[in-house]
Amino acid sequence: MKLSHLLSASCVLALTAGMASAQVVLNRGNDTDPSTLDHHRTSTVSESRLMNDLYEGLVTKAADGSTIPGVAESWDISEDGLVYTFHFRDDAKWSNGDAVTAEDFLYAYRRLMDPATAAPYANMLFPIVNAEAIASGEAEADTLGVRAIDATTLEITLSSATPYFLELLTHQTGLPIHAASVEEFGDSFTQAGRMVTNGAFQLVSFTPNDMIVMSKNTNFHDAENVAIDQINYIPFEDRAACLRRFEAGEIQICTDVPTEQMDYLEANLAEELHVVPYLGTYYLPIKGEEGSPLRDPRVRQAISLVIDRDFIATEVWRDTMLPGYSLVPPGIVNYVDGGVMLPYADEDLLDREDAAKALLEEAGVAPGTLTVKLRFNTSENHRNTMAAVADMLSNIGITGELDEVEGASYFSYLQQGGMYDIARAGWIGDYNDPQNFLFLFQSDVQFNYPRWVNADYDAAIDAAATETDLAARAEILAQAETILLDELPIIPILWYSSRALVSPSISGYEDNLMDDHLSRWLSVN
Repeated sequence: MKLSHLLSASCVLALTAGMASAQVVLNRGNDTDPSTLDHHRTSTVSESRLMNDLYEGLVTKAADGSTIPGVAESWDISEDGLVYTFHFRDDAKWSNGDAVTAEDFLYAYRRLMDPATAAPYANMLFPIVNAEAIASGEAEADTLGVRAIDATTLEITLSSATPYFLELLTHQTGLPIHAASVEEFGDSFTQAGRMVTNGAFQLVSFTPNDMIVMSKNTNFHDAENVAIDQINYIPFEDRAACLRRFEAGEIQICTDVPTEQMDYLEANLAEELHVVPYLGTYYLPIKGEEGSPLRDPRVRQAISLVIDRDFIATEVWRDTMLPGYSLVPPGIVNYVDGGVMLPYADEDLLDREDAAKALLEEAGVAPGTLTVKLRFNTSENHRNTMAAVADMLSNIGITGELDEVEGASYFSYLQQGGMYDIARAGWIGDYNDPQNFLFLFQSDVQFNYPRWVNADYDAAIDAAATETDLAARAEILAQAETILLDELPIIPILWYSSRALVSPSISGYEDNLMDDHLSRWLSVN
């Protein structure tokens, strides 16, 4: 079955390559298929790549990752930082020719907060007045602090000053929606032939496990400067498969690489290989059935102690990741100097193993009595990571069993509260602020995969949200991370770097901390 998908994609790529004189075609690898093309229900980086090509928000990302005007050509911010007034460009249009209006954003933001939408990322826009109350069913949609002053002027009022609010709006939750299409087609508005978008590209077709095809949106306000006529997004959960297709000239961008082949990549594709710092953390959520030893913080600390992060970063990820001892990655702005770290980063591993065994004994877990399943989404890099973790757990008498799950359903299962022992997860910053990492483990957040509840942690995050002094706010957020690292419902093990292969035929690809590479900025030579 997999072979037939690959052959289908290869045939299409061969055909589009033959049309190069008539059309400029970009063949982009993507980490996996999206679980949906409804941007209100998306949650992964691979989905955000698609959304950013299909839609444009009030603001958007430049080639270097900076925030620039999008549908809004300008905006005003009140002196107290609470009211943002956006002024739309006159030539913003949907792919069907309709004008993009303030009402489109008002409709989108109300739908995002509607509990019936069940948007996993609704909290992204909780700084807006009444947003959280509406999402929790405690207020009506028309009380949201968003107002269409006229067709080309949108006003957004915040509950408290949020210095990173403009950057928040570059996330897919800040994108508009074509209300008429949703009203006519309901949840099927995302199907090809029905989907109306306002970005540089529009959907042509979506064949699961094979290809998503987009074409240039000729109604896009900057269409004359968009060099790509067609994008073929190909899903590659097997990074080595993308590498093979890249070397064959069938794919021009791979969004990840097989780290076990780094020696080969550095020797043969050094110019095409991009490894750069990335604002993200790779971590292990821990849950366990009721009554499981995994519910005991001492057991979680023991597991964390015995994980050799240096080995995983160097041997598994071949120095394309860094050993990680905190949820909030280093280099982030608006935080305390040096961040908050687990205290044993520099301790000898044998001493850490002894400390781990003592914690297990204290928790009443005898050697050989605890078996845990290590759940991960399909990828050779994740598989090798979890295999290494299993081997390390054996040093303290814990048996680890690998549990591999296909990618498209993996995160949906975690978000819906599915049971597991230890899982693999990663978080890439949507904006450069520690709140974007720490909010994950508030008790009512869908991304809190362990379903961990700590009242002091929740209170600290809430307090930080209303603190306008950035230094004081940083201290409050640091207190929250200290609580998290004491109880360890998640174990941070790596800090990310982005890894990609980019063909020399591609121009306009600029490395940046957020790893944002909208296709509108790219060209094929």
